Amino acid sequence: MSLSVRQRRILADMGIPVWRSRIAPAVSDVAAAPLAEHEAAASATDDTRASIALLDWDALQEQVRTCTACTELARERTQTVFGVGDRGARWLFVGEAPGAEEDRRGEPFVGRAGQLLDNMLAALGLDRTRDVFIANVLKCRPPGNRDPKPEEASACRGFLDRQIDLIQPEVIVALGRIAAQGLLESGEPLGRLRGSEHRYQGVPLIATYHPAYLLRKPGDKARAWQDLQRARACLRT
Repeated sequence: MSLSVRQRRILADMGIPVWRSRIAPAVSDVAAAPLAEHEAAASATDDTRASIALLDWDALQEQVRTCTACTELARERTQTVFGVGDRGARWLFVGEAPGAEEDRRGEPFVGRAGQLLDNMLAALGLDRTRDVFIANVLKCRPPGNRDPKPEEASACRGFLDRQIDLIQPEVIVALGRIAAQGLLESGEPLGRLRGSEHRYQGVPLIATYHPAYLLRKPGDKARAWQDLQRARACLRT
């Protein structure tokens, strides 16, 4: 079994020697070079996440604001969208990525989809300024509102994970297919991810529809309400 750069570093830190073959590898140097570059990139991502995990709220927000890890996103954005709400919230709502209006205003879930989300929160007796924090898997708007690329979501994951560490929510609600699949690392359609309690970072996670989808398919609002009731049942009494 081959070991990644990170795995070798961990074993070395534990004092466990790693055997290395003295026989030349079967693959050519040309083929091996991209693999080495991939391992180096993965190691750099791990190091970045480790440093992010030490940041307080203000330092984390500043690092998000100045992030250039994704060249295209950093070049095209108006501003990053860190998140909004109560930093000690019991509920964490996570969407996929900012849209055009969010990119302009620097706040997630504004416009018609945001209004619908606010109405859903109000039905639960909640407000986006208290008991709730709202964030996205991606902190920058993808050009043309395309889906986030896997490498972009991976580069941004450390920011979301640190937000979760700092907030310590009692339940996470993943809004839409992309957020649910990304957090759960699943290729299952949203219809199969709904209806069950999942876990992310040890926190109960409930998947439901994105408010923008509900604007197009209002008939599914009743199902979304069922999901929110399931999420509320996850709260500690």
